[in-house]
Order: sequence, then structure tokens, then C-alpha cells
Amino acid sequence: MDINEIRDQITIRDDEGTMKDYSVEALFDMADDSYALLSSDEEVILMRIEDHDDGQTLVGITNQEEKASILSAYALAVEASRDPNIISD
Repeated sequence: MDINEIRDQITIRDDEGTMKDYSVEALFDMADDSYALLSSDEEVILMRIEDHDDGQTLVGITNQEEKASILSAYALAVEASRDPNIISD
């Protein structure tokens, strides 16, 4: 992917009501949950995607151990997709 390629954009309202724009870096499933990795000029955030009858919402992950575990597993999956010999039977 070209670094200058335009990514999907999303606008999120934070807890203080401020609207912030993010690029969608990745969407992925892990266990029974779906996640979105989002970035802006100032930060990279990980959010859980929750399905509802009227659509989907993004929920912040506040547990740092959970966040670290998800990001580690994601990084391993990305690396394994580049080099299938990383994960062996």
C-alpha cells in the first residue's frame, strides 16, 4: 500500500463531546469480538466494535492488559501473514 493512499476516515465524539477524525488502519476479529485500530495525527487507538439492532458502535478499551494482549496478538497475526513460517504446527 502506498503511504500516501487515502484510508477510510471516521469521526468519533469523545467523552467530552469533542469530534475527532481518525483513519481506519485495520479492522480485525479476535475470539468473539471485532476491533478497529484507528489513527490520527496525535494518537493511535484500539476500539471494540459492538453490534446493535440499529447499527454498530465503537467502545474504548480501558483495561491496559486487555489492550496489550489484543495488540500483541494482532502484531503476531500481521507478522505471520508476511512470513507463514513464524507459526508452525
